[in-house]
Amino acid sequence: MNSQTLAPQTSTARLIADSPVTSGPAPVADPYVVFDRVQKSYDGQSLVVKDLNLTIGKGEFLTMLGPSGSGKTTCLMMLAGFETATSGEIRLDGKNINDVPPHKRGIGMVFQNYALFPHMTIGENLAFPLEVRALGKSEREEKISRALDMVQMGQFRNRRPSQLSGGQQQRIALARALVFDPKLVLMDEPLGALDKQLREHMQFEIKALHDRLGITVVYVTHDQGEALTMSDRVAVFNDGRIQQLAPPAELYERPHNSFVAGFIGENNKLPGRIERLENGKALVRLATGELIDATAVNIREKGQETLVSIRPERVEFKPEMMPRDAHRISATVRDVVYMGDILRARLCVAGSDDFVMKYRNTLGQRRLTAGETIEIGWHPEDARALDPV
Repeated sequence: MNSQTLAPQTSTARLIADSPVTSGPAPVADPYVVFDRVQKSYDGQSLVVKDLNLTIGKGEFLTMLGPSGSGKTTCLMMLAGFETATSGEIRLDGKNINDVPPHKRGIGMVFQNYALFPHMTIGENLAFPLEVRALGKSEREEKISRALDMVQMGQFRNRRPSQLSGGQQQRIALARALVFDPKLVLMDEPLGALDKQLREHMQFEIKALHDRLGITVVYVTHDQGEALTMSDRVAVFNDGRIQQLAPPAELYERPHNSFVAGFIGENNKLPGRIERLENGKALVRLATGELIDATAVNIREKGQETLVSIRPERVEFKPEMMPRDAHRISATVRDVVYMGDILRARLCVAGSDDFVMKYRNTLGQRRLTAGETIEIGWHPEDARALDPV
């Protein structure tokens, strides 16, 4: 991670998300969580969170996504109260919570390691946050039963965590976070310890609970599949800053820079140079001389180097499937991998030896073979000329 020396904050434009390439999305209609020019340093020299401006709406499911060390978990810990912002202000429902201790913020928390008390029964684990809040016994019993029913674990009330599977323990951790009716729930890599099938099942369960209860959820993960499946919006972090903040479909279809394009989903990148730039469209000369059209993103001038981004599933090799205005180019097949529902072909295209094309495994589908030359094509709108990295 690059370091940045701490300095007085400048009067930059107030954005919902501090992005180096975009002015940010439209203001949130019903703001609930606000990070206002928040910065965080552990050593007084380098910043792990850099001038963060982020607004989360009431009832929203927002995911903070990024690689390890990008600052996403630090943001979550500051919101929870386990870390203190070096500068800036964090507000919850309009109130500054910088100096409010964690147990007084009224926030539910779900961790990757579940954090259940092993010596307590499931019922006792759920009772703990209610006892801290001095609720009476009858009210505690009602809330515990309701929370266990939410996650379909009522019959396990008298068991201990060691008697449950990983998926069951995660359900209990979720129930404990919801038992005191918080308006905000934070989740830090909550499904990281589960196997793939159970993780995917829990994604839908958590999202269904969110939709049913109308709570605000801030979710941290490095798994892009989780982020795209569950979120209303996704904030992609890198080097302490939000690179893009958008709904999942927009993030995938219209990445704002090369980092987002490379981090979200599989992506082909062809190096080239801008030959013409007009009305948001670019004519790009690839390294091998071919000219292709692309949507210009974060491109400022003619002659600028670029990477042209094309998603593997948007590439076609069957003439009848190509759009009329498809850009066509010759490709040589390196290998084809059978993946069940799809086939993944690796091609040599315009000097790139790792150009990927994905196509459905349908009845009667022609199988490509290594070494053959084919013509591939894609719609010009599926090609995006991005900043080089």
